[in-house]
Amino acid sequence: MRTLNTRKISDCVYRLARRAGLTLTESCRNALARAEAAEEGAAKFALSTVLENERIAGREQMPICQDTGMAVVLIELGQDVHLTGAPLAEAVDDGVRRAYRDGSFRKSVCDPLTRENTGDNTPAHLHVDLVAGESVTVTFLPKGFGSENMSRLYMLTPAEGREGVVNAVVETVRLAGSRPCPPVYVGVGLGGCFDGCALLAKKALAREVGSRNPRGDVAALEEEILQKINGLGIGAQGFGGKITALGVSCEIAPTHIAGLPVAVNIQCHCVRCEKETL
Repeated sequence: MRTLNTRKISDCVYRLARRAGLTLTESCRNALARAEAAEEGAAKFALSTVLENERIAGREQMPICQDTGMAVVLIELGQDVHLTGAPLAEAVDDGVRRAYRDGSFRKSVCDPLTRENTGDNTPAHLHVDLVAGESVTVTFLPKGFGSENMSRLYMLTPAEGREGVVNAVVETVRLAGSRPCPPVYVGVGLGGCFDGCALLAKKALAREVGSRNPRGDVAALEEEILQKINGLGIGAQGFGGKITALGVSCEIAPTHIAGLPVAVNIQCHCVRCEKETL
């Protein structure tokens, strides 16, 4: 049994949030560079500008995007870890609060009805999975809402099958058009139930851009969807071109015999995700 004070988790969240606000993931940066090399005209210019923006953000230590996101924190907690100190959710919020203050990141969280800002970008959206062992893995995903607003959840019938899944994802991107600042990264949740499906889609966005699901049929689904999305011709920032999506990642779970839930979580070109194991 390992004992871990939640202050260490709070400090980890702080570090991850500070880094995520300033830089793209390496896999996103590489995907954008490949897209820039493949495009021409206005789309190429847009991608070059996006890459230059990241270089400036890193050099000047300024947020890479003005929407510094809603804090999504995914924790894999070893079942042989005994937590001490402040409750886990409080510790996570403390890390977010300090990071957004010290990083001069925009505070964007508010009450959904009164629209009154909470003032410190808390509470974070915390999801905890119990896993084997004595380690704790923390993933920080700041989610901007220009792309979040373009996301969708479908409760398909089983008869719609694989084709229905492909059509739902591609239709979501088509309807979004230029609004989520493409080229996008598409997280897909397949199966589970209403709420679990959406969480699968969010977790899919924590994967490296361009990675493939270890299940062969799911990997083939990811590739087919990506090809069809890039056939839409929306392109970088809506200027047209070959690359509308940098990648498609799908996470899957068993579902009920009467349903086929599909969640599509859209991420803009600014993929920010940091992970650390304690």
